[in-house]
Amino acid sequence: MKDIFKTADILIPHGVSMNKWSIIACDQFSSEKKYWENAYDIVGDEPSTLNMIIPEAYLEEIDESTEQNKIYSAMNEALSSGVFKEVKDSLVYVERTQSDDRKRCGLVGVVDLEEYDFTGKSAAIRASEGTVLDRLPPRVRIRRDASLELPHIITFIDDKDETVIEPVSKLTDKLTKLYDFELMQGGGHIKGWQVSGADADSVLAAMRSLHSKDEMLMVMGDGNHSLAAAKVYWDELKVSLGEADSEKHPARYALVEVNNVYDSAIDFEAIHRVIFDIDVSGFIKAFRDKMPSGDDYVIQWVSNDDSGDIGVKADCIRDLLIMMQDSIDEYVEKSGGIIDYIHGDDSVRELSAKERAVGLILPSMDKSEFFETVARDAVYPRKSFSVGHARDKRYYLECRKIV
Repeated sequence: MKDIFKTADILIPHGVSMNKWSIIACDQFSSEKKYWENAYDIVGDEPSTLNMIIPEAYLEEIDESTEQNKIYSAMNEALSSGVFKEVKDSLVYVERTQSDDRKRCGLVGVVDLEEYDFTGKSAAIRASEGTVLDRLPPRVRIRRDASLELPHIITFIDDKDETVIEPVSKLTDKLTKLYDFELMQGGGHIKGWQVSGADADSVLAAMRSLHSKDEMLMVMGDGNHSLAAAKVYWDELKVSLGEADSEKHPARYALVEVNNVYDSAIDFEAIHRVIFDIDVSGFIKAFRDKMPSGDDYVIQWVSNDDSGDIGVKADCIRDLLIMMQDSIDEYVEKSGGIIDYIHGDDSVRELSAKERAVGLILPSMDKSEFFETVARDAVYPRKSFSVGHARDKRYYLECRKIV
């Protein structure tokens, strides 16, 4: 059986401040520029993945071409200046102590993009949420000329018997530790160990066995648009390659972190909505009228001077999310407004304190629904859930050459 998940030649920074090198995923704190201003202050002129990404908080005010060139320059500088140590033909076992002190375990390696689909077709690796095609071209353009990839992608496996990742946690005394440091701005702590040779072979064999039980092996947890961009670029590139070159080309693969969905530190946190520049009372009335009344789920709304609950009838949380997003989109299309997708109740309350803004605080999803839903080829609407709190998202750390 072909391996969907494989070892890789992974680049680990050394001789630099790891705390300054590692930056949270670019799609976090998209309405909170203060977080990113603090990150730039912390990093200063030192080597950092901050120079290799575009935080989404700034997307509306940057020149894409200029920022792309800065990214390519930073990547090439890191490669030429000896920032990296290459860990060949390996996986990285990761232990992330989250901001709530729970420990999340994962394995970093590459997935075969030939086995991934984000359009709703059956595949070994599938998207969990709807992919917004308009968000892909800028990401594809960056990847097309990038010398490195650095992932904030997390995929999930459905491994209730804990056969793939958990056994590696018992080997750390004999594995080579690659990093061990505190992440910036309350991101918790992270440790990583090299997994190679017979130990890596055991992991891949367990993954192979897991895949033999079902056609679907992995479901996207975070970073679906980044993986989708990698897929689009690969499909574009492989047309010009022969079979032999296609098999070994580095762009055929993408670096990801794999987590077991049954890891006790993994929660499916709701991604809340804040709608700006609207008539709040008009929006709430229209929203109530659109949502079927019931007591299956409760959506809490909050504005600068009022709040309340809206009970909704729905067979499952996926149906709730689809109805809710359709209602918001319809109102914004007719009456105007700007939608943002926010992690964390406190952030919603803070942003909703502005004039002409309202926040919708959504219920969380039970993880037992997750694989079952995607296995039916039923994806969730975009921005349905988040893997934990904003500060617990994956930080950019490991890199890989893709040219």
